[in-house]
Amino acid sequence: MTSTIEYIRSRCDFCGTCVGVCPADAIELDEADLRIVQAECLLCMACVNVCPLGALEEKL
Repeated sequence: MTSTIEYIRSRCDFCGTCVGVCPADAIELDEADLRIVQAECLLCMACVNVCPLGALEEKL
């Protein structure tokens, strides 16, 4: 089974911190939505670790 990174919309304030740390540029952000391109995600957990609101989680 492959892990994925998912975000919890109700916690996200679209600050963009996660976008800045993603080495694969796998996070797309606009003013009202965040999308993780799973095919490009390295599962490095940088975005999960840096999110100040805990809006990103690893899902097994």
